[in-house]
Amino acid sequence: MKARRGKVLGLVLAGGEGGRLGPLTDGRAKPVLPFGGVYRLIDFPLSNCHHSRVSDVWVIQQYEAHTLSEHLANGRPWDLDRTWGGMRVVHPTTGGEESGFFEGNADAIDRNREAIASFDPELVLVLSADAVYRLDYAEVLERHRERGAEATAVTTVKPAEEALRLGTVAVDSTGLVTAFEYKPEEPRSDIVTTEVFVYDAKVLLDTFAELEGEGEELSDFGHSLLPRLVERGNTWADDLGGYWRDVGTLESYWQAHMDLLEPEPQLRLDDPEWPILTRASQRPPARVDASARIEGSLISPGCSVRGRVARSVLGPGVVVEEGVEVVDSVVLGNSRISADIHRAIVDEGADVTQETTGAEEPAVVA
Repeated sequence: MKARRGKVLGLVLAGGEGGRLGPLTDGRAKPVLPFGGVYRLIDFPLSNCHHSRVSDVWVIQQYEAHTLSEHLANGRPWDLDRTWGGMRVVHPTTGGEESGFFEGNADAIDRNREAIASFDPELVLVLSADAVYRLDYAEVLERHRERGAEATAVTTVKPAEEALRLGTVAVDSTGLVTAFEYKPEEPRSDIVTTEVFVYDAKVLLDTFAELEGEGEELSDFGHSLLPRLVERGNTWADDLGGYWRDVGTLESYWQAHMDLLEPEPQLRLDDPEWPILTRASQRPPARVDASARIEGSLISPGCSVRGRVARSVLGPGVVVEEGVEVVDSVVLGNSRISADIHRAIVDEGADVTQETTGAEEPAVVA
């Protein structure tokens, strides 16, 4: 008789400030930063959870938490508003031994050790809300079980200029992780972690307790937790095998949108077999006037376009005036464009009245 499998607990780490995104995260949690017109960054891991049948999901939040709570809507868009299980939103607490703000992703989990132990999962699936990608977590979980792994890191390949912002791993021919470096100044490997991890729950909690007892730093995974697990010799790499982009900088956020506009994009937002689910407001259809010219762009509901839009993404309710050019740009919702913009990111509700052109980095109008 086959043994019954235990529960999987999904933990979405959604508390970071996103400081490298400048004004785009002033006043909003990074996970609710708009993406692709009508979506938010956190929609990607939550949609993946829905399609992968991961139905117990805790969202750990901190920075500008109210902006995230409004979007989460008790988990309803992702079928996580359930009487039993479903979505649980976790906040920093006050008044106890574990009170105060989280100091990093590992610390956020460590401070919830008792709650996780009480939930008693077999596996813990840890996800960030900083990247755009599609992934069937069920397949990753299955391979983790087949290997009898203590930890699995989902990986992809990135050039050195991106790898230095991430964790890198060395793997042997079987996929076993033999070395790990956290944000190395000179990466020795182009295989990076995608901030998708599977942990044996007991091993994870025991390792946290062990490291805490030794006085080790428990802020981010890369400082102590992952190096310790790699040393134990049962951490495995699982290649994502598709599109993945961290959008933690202005350049990468802009580039991820340009990727959507390729003739054959690697990440399709219109895939009927794996739709990205979100909490969306009701908007009328976009209006494109006779004076408008649109080339290779995404236009969201509620937009009014009377000028030229080329290789750009417009969020809901954007107005582009007649005679104006919007080229190679990302315009977030409810903005009005009355002057030409090229290679720019326009924040929600902005009124652009002066010509704006980006250089090495895209220009930002907030």
